[in-house]
Parts: sequence; C-alpha cells; structure tokens
Amino acid sequence: MAVETISEHRCFGGVQGFYRHASGEIGLPMKFGVFVPPQAAHGPVPVLFYLAGLTCTEETFAIKAGAQRLAAELGLMLVSPDTSPRDTGIEGASAAWDFGHGAGFYLDATESPWSAHFRMESWITRELRELVLARFPARGDRVGLFGHSMGGHGALTLALRNPGLYQSVSAFAPIAAPTQCPWGEKAFGGYLGADRAAWASHDATELVKGGSKAPPLLIDQGLADNFLAAQLHPHLFEAACAAAGQPLTLRRHEGYDHGYYFIASFIDDHLRHHAQTLCA
Repeated sequence: MAVETISEHRCFGGVQGFYRHASGEIGLPMKFGVFVPPQAAHGPVPVLFYLAGLTCTEETFAIKAGAQRLAAELGLMLVSPDTSPRDTGIEGASAAWDFGHGAGFYLDATESPWSAHFRMESWITRELRELVLARFPARGDRVGLFGHSMGGHGALTLALRNPGLYQSVSAFAPIAAPTQCPWGEKAFGGYLGADRAAWASHDATELVKGGSKAPPLLIDQGLADNFLAAQLHPHLFEAACAAAGQPLTLRRHEGYDHGYYFIASFIDDHLRHHAQTLCA
C-alpha cells in the first residue's frame, strides 16, 4: 500500500511521523500518525493504536499527551488515526462538532449518505492495521488499543467486537454506554438508523452484557469531567463487567476534567499497562 509522508520529526531517539494513504475502505485519503521508538532499528516492536475523541485529528494525541518519552523507553510504537473521513462532500457533515467530520464513532455506518465513506471500524481493524504492519516495523502478534472519550468507546467496542485482535486494551473517560446518552443517540441514529436494536452491538456495556470478552481493562475517569453525568456512564459499564466477570480496573480521580491535562497525567500508567502484555 502506498503511503505518503506528510512530515517526520526526530523524537526521544525515535521518529514521530504523519502520513496519508488512499483508503479503499473509506474511499478517500486518510491521515494517521506513527511514533516509531528507537528499538525498531533492531527489529519489529509491539504497536499500540490510540483512538482520539470528538473534534480531534491524527495530530492531537501526538502533540498533547506526552506519550513518546515513555513509549521510547518501553519500545512501543504508537499509531494515532484521524477520527473520521474528511472532505466527504456530504451535506451537513461539518455542521455539528459531535457528528460527521471529526466524529466517526469508530463504526461502519449503514445509513445513506454516511455509509459511503464512514467505515471507521473496517479502516481501523483491517486496512490501517494491515498497512501499519506492512509499512512499519510493528509486531502483528503484539497489538494494543486505547482511546479517549469517543475513542475510548471505540477502543472498548472494537476490542469486544473483535476477540483476539488486540492483546491489551484501556481507555480514558470513555463513552461507556452510548445507547443511553445524547452523543451516542445522535451518532447511532444518524449512522445506523432508527432501529435501536442495531445499536447494541456498538455499545460496550451491552456487548459485555451479551457475553463479549476483552483482555483485562484499565479505565481512568476524572470526577470533575463536565461530561461524566450526562454522556459517559462508566458506572453502567462497571456493573456490566462485574456481573459478567470481565476484568476491569476503573480508577476515579478527584479534580480531573475531560481534557488532555487529565490524559497527560495518567498516560504513563496506560503505557505500562499495555507494556505488561505487549512487551512481555
């Protein structure tokens, strides 16, 4: 697969790069970032995909999270995909910050006109994964997944929907029960249609209730998060995991909000969580 290099930057002995490719799944060019740690000079390394939240791009995590320093020490490759197709030409796709461009919700849309290009699950789990493994020195048997907010929803659901594809999983402030919150209802109604029965297979809480399993999960949630009460509902996911026997460590932090200061405060814990499995 042809990959266009947008820019590359020396970073903690490795390289932080940004790239673009013509996606067959999406039908449009898609951008993504990759941090290649210095250990990759000697052979393939474990790879960790990060899914960003609403309004973010492939650059947001790389610039704001401060993850490269420890990733370089641990020998972890970091991949940060864009959050949706761009320049789709779909009327209204840029009208709202929580739907359309910048808000792909990591699913394959089934409703027109979104179904033509909004195929984020297939892009993340198949096409981009295969491209990274072919183009960069990444180990296909050591792949982790994590994310924030909408991307935390993506990390949980893609792991639960694709057993065995990811060896480690975590999330920051995920939308943990999207069928029961305004963000999820808006996105699922638009992308998947009015039949709420079809929504459950993209809801982490409902997937766990239905018997889906993932590797042991780590979730961090700030208690000063403005979106906690109305949009995130980690308590519902926590209860579902407890009932189903799904291993989950859910940590609640006083005073932390929803943004990247929160993520940067606990990013090291997440990288070490993944390294325990991926670098073992």
